[in-house]
Amino acid sequence: MASPHRANIGAPVTQPPPATGAPDIIEAVLPGEARVAEAARRSLTGRSRGPRAVLPFLGPAFVAAVAYVDPGNFATNVAAGSQFGYMLLWVVLASNLMAMLIQTMSAKLGIATGMNLPEVCRARYPRPVSRLLWVQAEIIAMATDLAEFLGAALGFYLLFGIPLFWAGVLTGVFSFTILALQSRGARPLEIAITILVGVILVGFAIQFFLADPSPRGIAGGLVPGFQGTESVLLATGILGATVMPHVIYLHSALTQRRVVGRTEKERRAILRFERIDVIVAMSIAGVINMSMLVMAAGVFHSRGLTGVEDIDEVFDRLGDLVGANAQYAFGAALLASGLSSSSVGTLAGQVVMQGFIDRQIPLLVRRGLTMAPALVVLAIGVNPSRALILSQVVLSFGIPFALIPLLGFCRRRDVMGGLVNHRATTAVATIVVVLIVVLNGFLVSQTLFG
Repeated sequence: MASPHRANIGAPVTQPPPATGAPDIIEAVLPGEARVAEAARRSLTGRSRGPRAVLPFLGPAFVAAVAYVDPGNFATNVAAGSQFGYMLLWVVLASNLMAMLIQTMSAKLGIATGMNLPEVCRARYPRPVSRLLWVQAEIIAMATDLAEFLGAALGFYLLFGIPLFWAGVLTGVFSFTILALQSRGARPLEIAITILVGVILVGFAIQFFLADPSPRGIAGGLVPGFQGTESVLLATGILGATVMPHVIYLHSALTQRRVVGRTEKERRAILRFERIDVIVAMSIAGVINMSMLVMAAGVFHSRGLTGVEDIDEVFDRLGDLVGANAQYAFGAALLASGLSSSSVGTLAGQVVMQGFIDRQIPLLVRRGLTMAPALVVLAIGVNPSRALILSQVVLSFGIPFALIPLLGFCRRRDVMGGLVNHRATTAVATIVVVLIVVLNGFLVSQTLFG
C-alpha cells in the first residue's frame, strides 16, 4: 500500500502531472511496487488484456472491503436474523449496493485529484469546518476500532479459551504484525488481507449450507419492511456496519498514489479497472453479510430462538443445533474478521489525522492508543456483543459527515476534471445520503419519543 502521507497535501486539488520522461505510471519505491508499476503500465498501454490486465489494479477495494465484514457486522446481522428472521435481508442488500457506489466515488476522488478525502476537505473547506470534521471522524474511528478489536478478542476467547483481557492483548500483537507488512509495500498487506477475507468467506459458506435456510424466506426478506423500533435500530446498525465512514476516507488514500495516470485517458482507464476491483470485493463482502443473517435466521429464528444476540451464545448454540463443528467455522471467521479489520481501521485513522489536520503519529503508536478503550471494556466486563451493536449505531451517524463532502467534491468539475460525476450518479448518490439521514432521524425520534 502506498503511504497516504506521500502526497503533496499543499498542492491544488488537481491530478499532479508526472515528471517529464518518467518511465512508470505508478509511484513505486519498493521492488514489489515496481513490479506492480510495470504490470500496470502494460495494462494501460494495451499490452496486457483480459483478466491479466485487471490484476495490477486489484487490492485497494479488498482492503476497504474488510471493514464491511468486520465484527460489527457479525453482531448486527446475527441479532437481526435471530430476532426477525429474513425480514431485514433487504437492508443488507441495499447497504451493499450503496457501498459499491460510495467506494467507487471514494476511489475516483483519489484517482482524479491525487489527494484523499480528508486532504481535499482541508484544502477546500474553512479551517473550523475541517477541524470539526476531524473531531467527529476521530470519534467514529474510536467506535470502529472498539468493534473490531472486541471481535478479534472474542474470536481468540471462543476458539482457544483465552480470557478476554489477554485475548485483547494477543489481538494487539497480531495487529502490530499485520501492520508491519505495510513497510514491504502494497502487495504483502493486500495479499494478507485478501487471505483473511477468504477465511471469512469459507467460514460462512460452511454455515450457510449447514443452516439449511428457507428459499421462500430468503425471497421474502428481499421485500422492504420493518417491524417496530427494534427492527429500525438493527437496520441502522446494519447500515452503520456496512457503509463504513472510515473506509470512505481510506479508499481515496489507497488510490491517490498507487496508480497515477499521466493523462485523462489513463485516469479513465484506471477508474474502469478500479470499478472491477470494487464490484468483485464488495460482492464478496455482500455475500458474507447476507450469509450471516441467513445463517442466524435458519438456525435460530426458525427454532423460535429469537433472543440470540451475544456472539458467544451463537458460538455455543451452533455446535448444539447444527453440529459438524459449525461453531469453529464461525469462530475462525470472527477471528479473521477482527484481526484484519482492526489493522485497516488503524490505517484509516492515520489517514483521517494526516488529512484533516496535517499531523501524523507512527501507526504502531496509534494502534497502541486505540487498543486502550477496548482493553478497558474487556477489563470491566461490559458485554462485548452489546458493545459491538451500539458501536455500529454510532458509526451510522458518522456516515453523512463523510458522504456529503464526498458527494460535493465528486460533482465539481474544478475538483474532478474529466472524472466528475455524471448527473445520474449524483442523483442516485444524493438519494442514498437522504435515505441514510432520514433513517437515522427516524431512529432518534422513535428511541426518544417512542
